[in-house]
Amino acid sequence: MSSQDRGRGTRSDYADAGRRIGRELVEHGYGLVYGGGNVGLMTVVADAVLESHGHVTGVIPETLVDKEVVHRGLSELRIVRSMHERKAMMAELSDGFVALTGRNRNNGRIFRGLELGAARRT
Repeated sequence: MSSQDRGRGTRSDYADAGRRIGRELVEHGYGLVYGGGNVGLMTVVADAVLESHGHVTGVIPETLVDKEVVHRGLSELRIVRSMHERKAMMAELSDGFVALTGRNRNNGRIFRGLELGAARRT
């Protein structure tokens, strides 16, 4: 595990998988839409997309920008007022969802993403 990964609280095997996913997204012509933070496994994915010359859009609530947890090196950063607005915008900007292990909350996020995606198509 690199010191950078340790500082983000990610396991090296998860970080390696995240970097692979980031590279694969770009190789297949996809960008990344994610929460816009500079901590955690999704930041590893975002950095891999950027390093592969892909486009990364971050969507983050004002309160998290104020706490300085925002990733400042993204292709695009959208600042919203609330977590609800964040989730809705991420669903609107996304064509698909990828869930990475590491937190127990991921199942809820997966199902919420599916709900938002289904609502968008009706």
